[in-house]
Amino acid sequence: MWSHAWCIFAVSVSKCLSGRTYACLNPDTVLRPSGIEPRLSCDGEPLTQAYGIGGFAEQMLVHENQLAVVNKQIPFAQASILGCGTVTGAGAAIHSAGVRVGDTVAVIGTGGVGLNVISGARLAGALRIIAIDIEDSKLAVAERFGATDTINSRNVDAVDAVRDLTGRGVHHAFEVVGSQTTQQQAVAMVRPDGGAYFVGLAQPGTAIELPTSLEMLRAHSAVVGVHMGSTNLKRDIPMYADLYIQGRLNLDDLISQEINLSEINHAYEQLKRGEVIRSVITKFD
Repeated sequence: MWSHAWCIFAVSVSKCLSGRTYACLNPDTVLRPSGIEPRLSCDGEPLTQAYGIGGFAEQMLVHENQLAVVNKQIPFAQASILGCGTVTGAGAAIHSAGVRVGDTVAVIGTGGVGLNVISGARLAGALRIIAIDIEDSKLAVAERFGATDTINSRNVDAVDAVRDLTGRGVHHAFEVVGSQTTQQQAVAMVRPDGGAYFVGLAQPGTAIELPTSLEMLRAHSAVVGVHMGSTNLKRDIPMYADLYIQGRLNLDDLISQEINLSEINHAYEQLKRGEVIRSVITKFD
């Protein structure tokens, strides 16, 4: 038992020391152990912080491993969106998929995270970036982030359209919706030796069918789940902040409005209706 636990610990440490902190086998180490009195409470009841961070608060109590120091020139609103949408989207292209110069990319879903996937693919040197959505207004925004082609999948078959543009499919297809249908499409639009990357959070129990014929095996295609863009936060968040300061990463167009904390419910309704990309809380009156 001891040797088995030691092996797990050693593997976990090796991943962290190699820079792959996202692959840590014991991610709850920095959280307060169960049975220990909580440091945060409300009316005597313990408070649990999502991902050890929490949100929608003027102040936070977090472990030092959750902190990253960024360039002081970046405005507060832009800095605040680095920690989720940017690291997840851009990281999916740069780290999880390893997009290279000259690659072709398809991004299904051009909300806040999908737009960051496009930004990441552009930074990595993708030659062709195909944005896919059911709203023309979102596709127009995607072009500002680096999409070279757009497809409204409400009007045409997305897989056929991607293959018409690329011939044999794309090197990398990113699904950023979390739908069984779009996940299946992502797999179908990948060229041989390419990869489909599931970034969108699907409902529990969601499943797709994968062909296992000889043709599929010979294609050497990959299907990969992506969590938080394979991010090392102490390395990546400062890097993205610097890229913004240098004018190479578009964060401004991700922020639709700055709001007061009291307006959060209305902002979520706007997000559900597709009226905004991101609302950032900058006032706590």
